[in-house]
Amino acid sequence: MAGTKGKQKTVRDMLLSLGLIGLMAGVIYLFIPHDDHAPDLKRVDYRVELLTARRAATYPVAAPEGLPDTWKPTSVRFQGDHFDAWHLGFQDPTGQYVAIEQSTQKAATFIDEASQGAEETKVTQDIGGRTWQRYTGGRYDALVFRDKGSTTVVTGTASFAQLTKMAESLKTK
Repeated sequence: MAGTKGKQKTVRDMLLSLGLIGLMAGVIYLFIPHDDHAPDLKRVDYRVELLTARRAATYPVAAPEGLPDTWKPTSVRFQGDHFDAWHLGFQDPTGQYVAIEQSTQKAATFIDEASQGAEETKVTQDIGGRTWQRYTGGRYDALVFRDKGSTTVVTGTASFAQLTKMAESLKTK
């Protein structure tokens, strides 16, 4: 009988220890702050990069004009080493991502990269006197305009309505 009491005590002690560990984990979880929303993105000033890109690129570089302040520019870059690649990213008023991508790279390759694999549809839109082709994808949708020697892609997680607003606002100088 002596051996049975020792085993029962060991099991009881183990269960008490597990209960205490669970209780402590719950208390720690309650007191550690939880922030489930996305971090606030900083607004970037893209004027200098835009001027640089417009001077260096072999095509008319597009940037939005007249968008409300609720459209927050969040990223910008110009790479003139291979394909005169212009990128300008925004957070739209609903918190979705919209980007303007332009390049002289081969159109099919560039569109695939910029739209993250979105597929061409048969739907076109007339925006500002230009015909834009719609692309849909799992992650990003896109509007694509092909010009002489360059391709412009307005892409992102935003709706086509928001992508259209961005495309309508684009101006080149």
